[in-house]
Amino acid sequence: MSELFEEEPRGGRPQPAPRRSRALIITAVVLVLGFFALTTSASFFTDRMWYQSVDYSSVFSTLFWTKAGLFLVFGALMALVVGVNMYLAYRLRPIFRPQSAEQTGLDRYREVIDPVRVWLLVGVSVLLGLFAGTSASGQWRSFLLWRNGGDFGTTDTYFDKDIGFYVFDLPWLHYLVDVGMAFTVVAVLMAGLVHYLYGGVRLQTSHDRLSGAAQVQLSVLAGLFVLAKAADYYLDRFDLVHQSGRLITGITYTDDHAVLPAKTILMLIAVICAVLFFANVLRRTWVLPSVGLALLALSAVLLGMIWPGVVQQFQVDPTEADKESTYIGANIDATRAAYQLDSIEVDDNYTSNASISNTQLSSLTSETASAPLVDPKLVRQTFEQLQQVRAYYSVADVLDVDKYTIEGQQRAMVLGVRELDQTGISEGDRNWSNLHTVYTHGNGVIAAFANQRGPDNAQEQEEIQFAEGQQVDEDQLQKLFPNGYESRVYFGEDSPDYSIVGKTPGAPDVELDLGAAGGNTEDTNLTTYDGEGGVPVDSFLDQVLYAVKFGDPNFVLSERVNDNSKVLYIRKPAERVEKVAPWLTLDQDPYPAVVDGRIEWILDGYTTTDQYPLAQRESFEDMTTDALAQGNQFGTLPTDEINYMRNAVKATVDAYDGTVTLYAWDESDPILQAWRSAFPGTVKDRSEIPESLMEHLRYPEDLFKVQRYQFARYHVTDPTDWYSGTNRWAVPEDPYATTQLQPPYRLFVNRADGSGQTWGMSTVFVPNDKSNLAAYMAVGSDATDEESYGKIKVLQLPPDQTQTPGPGQVANEMATSANVRDALLPFNQGESKPIFGNVLTMPVADGLLYLQPVYATRATSTAGFPELQYVIVSYGGSVGIGTTLTEALADSLKVSPDQQPTEPSGQGDGKGDSEPTGSINAQIRDLLDQAQAAFDAADRAQTAGDTVEWAKQMEKGRALVEQAIQLSDSQSADSQSSSSSDSSN
Repeated sequence: MSELFEEEPRGGRPQPAPRRSRALIITAVVLVLGFFALTTSASFFTDRMWYQSVDYSSVFSTLFWTKAGLFLVFGALMALVVGVNMYLAYRLRPIFRPQSAEQTGLDRYREVIDPVRVWLLVGVSVLLGLFAGTSASGQWRSFLLWRNGGDFGTTDTYFDKDIGFYVFDLPWLHYLVDVGMAFTVVAVLMAGLVHYLYGGVRLQTSHDRLSGAAQVQLSVLAGLFVLAKAADYYLDRFDLVHQSGRLITGITYTDDHAVLPAKTILMLIAVICAVLFFANVLRRTWVLPSVGLALLALSAVLLGMIWPGVVQQFQVDPTEADKESTYIGANIDATRAAYQLDSIEVDDNYTSNASISNTQLSSLTSETASAPLVDPKLVRQTFEQLQQVRAYYSVADVLDVDKYTIEGQQRAMVLGVRELDQTGISEGDRNWSNLHTVYTHGNGVIAAFANQRGPDNAQEQEEIQFAEGQQVDEDQLQKLFPNGYESRVYFGEDSPDYSIVGKTPGAPDVELDLGAAGGNTEDTNLTTYDGEGGVPVDSFLDQVLYAVKFGDPNFVLSERVNDNSKVLYIRKPAERVEKVAPWLTLDQDPYPAVVDGRIEWILDGYTTTDQYPLAQRESFEDMTTDALAQGNQFGTLPTDEINYMRNAVKATVDAYDGTVTLYAWDESDPILQAWRSAFPGTVKDRSEIPESLMEHLRYPEDLFKVQRYQFARYHVTDPTDWYSGTNRWAVPEDPYATTQLQPPYRLFVNRADGSGQTWGMSTVFVPNDKSNLAAYMAVGSDATDEESYGKIKVLQLPPDQTQTPGPGQVANEMATSANVRDALLPFNQGESKPIFGNVLTMPVADGLLYLQPVYATRATSTAGFPELQYVIVSYGGSVGIGTTLTEALADSLKVSPDQQPTEPSGQGDGKGDSEPTGSINAQIRDLLDQAQAAFDAADRAQTAGDTVEWAKQMEKGRALVEQAIQLSDSQSADSQSSSSSDSSN
């Protein structure tokens, strides 16, 4: 016992011997290191296995070796620089140190350090090397772009350098210079510390404070630092073309005439100062280097701060518009090129002439047949109540909009994926086995026709019409594929963190499954995942690694984990794409589509930068946030600000097996070309996109938001007008989401060339700080329509036409209209208040038509979910309401929905195409409308050179006019006869 314990001098309790204490400390250290080693190994190897499971091992290898190479190179350099300078400082220490209180105090430290000085030198060098290496590994993006970047083929205005220099080279060069300065600063500090410890630097003496060796070493290091600072000044000159300023991004008058010359002068002074430090190696006097350093500091204040301020205050501010005109012009040109605004077609002669008297109901009905009335933001609860089937299924908060060809006609649909929602599992069933091996996936797609029409597209319905759902006749998407589609959804936006799938051969299925999508089934089937995706956990080692990764011992203990098991994780589509393409910035709206019998998540990937010279830099989040999207969730940028953007990649994620596929879209983008060079074989060519997928690719929403945000100001190309801001636009606020911008809407829009409609996206502008309408903007969104895809057209109202209301004003007019108030009175007086949907703006006929759906809970309904009750329209300042769009249009036009005059077909006997109905005046107006349509058709035929059709339409028009005249004469005769009769009576 005496070996284990020793007694206290006064008979206290026995204490453990130092040997045992050391053993416990060593054991604890080993356990801690072992824990970190195990978790690090688990993270590394599971990451590697995941990349192998999705066939992107090359991405893992490239990232690993790039980061490891940067870590080792820069870490080794830092360790070498520190170690060599500390070693030199020790070797060059003075042999004899004059006795002083300072040196006597340092003797105690020297006695402690001397026995372990080698270990201390190595430890400090390695520790600082670890910090430097970790910092360097985070620069893998800059390094790979520098290593693989090329030219843009365009040079900037001021330095005549290719844009590729700013995007690919300059960030990496800046990092190298910064690292050089950091290395020299750390070396000076560590060498100075060693010199001080061993007497080379003496602070408490009045002379000879530095030994000759210390002076030489510190002079060389200081000279290298100042030389690196000169290089930094040189590179800072180029930063002026993409730095954010008060007025614009890029060079301004003050930058050009004060800051740029100052940077050049400071660079030269820094070089001179560096030479003086190097000369100090021979002269051994600090006078000249000190003067040079003081001159550099003073010049930095005078030239870098005071001089630009003086120029701005006394030269620029008094006549800023004139001084900055050239620089604003360069900023305008660069911004329009960087955001592809220069290809937008603007019709600046558009005049909204929504005249009710000259508009036929049939014309409006045909042009608005595809108008989306199902608001994707408001119908989630309706979708869930009618189509959810089980409590553990759910759809997204905001549904998606896509188009499908149903019975030969393209139809817009609002759709969502019926995903697994484990919060809906009853509390008693919420155990590990159910959460991770039984409730594993969602099932099927729910889709509704967006325009309130049924599958036959023949007539409007009063309620939402489902194209794909649980009822037997709700199978429009299934009919598109001979064998239906794979409905199981293992990868989605709301999928669980991880699930373990697979079973032992011969064992029963355990995963809950709704069954075939679209069928009305009350039975829940059992199924087993058999897809290619997922990471096998068929060995004990793999199970241990994933038990450590997820902190869950059931990977090892549960019998549900067997030789055929796979673990599915990183299941959200955006996270999977980010993982295999970490250089992309993703659109915040992944959307589902049924392609070739499988549910595919489609994502738009962007290449962006904040280094494009002279282009306006803005916050990506600010430009894309609106009432539907609350900021970008999937950004991979080191910074939120950008000044260049391209839709470089279209990505898909298979909802069943998680397969990730990347397709190049904008193959001319130099940034995409650089990343494809860095990660060869990961992005397929655009030509490899299947036609079935191409039908569902669309113009990306975030890109359109960024373009409309910038175009609101940069539609003005004259620098003077731009500076004055009098014609600046703004994206209007959503009428029912205060302080949030109105989102763009997907619908069928008019082609840019006026030759019909195409699938597109639209938005509107209002004048800055005003509410009336300034412009309407639409883009072709159908990727199969090469003529219209990506073509943006803007209908600009004349600045003096202030009577055209904006969305907020229209929403107010609709809500306060007498007929609308009367129709909604039962809801306003009841417990279920009406819910107003999105206000859509559509160019129709010669004017702008506004429409808005209204939702409410039926008085007889106990389900408590909102249903589409009414449609409100405003055309020509007249507001109408109805249970269908046709009824609302008729109410707006003050006609009966059944009185729908049709336009001439170009055939017939010279009479009207339909029997006139209504009053004599109404019949006359109808005949004259048809006559005018015939004359318009004749004009088109004459333009086309079709003389036969021209003659036919002219003859028909004349006949219709004669009929109108005869009716008018008959009415006059009847009026006279009636008058005579009244007189005789």
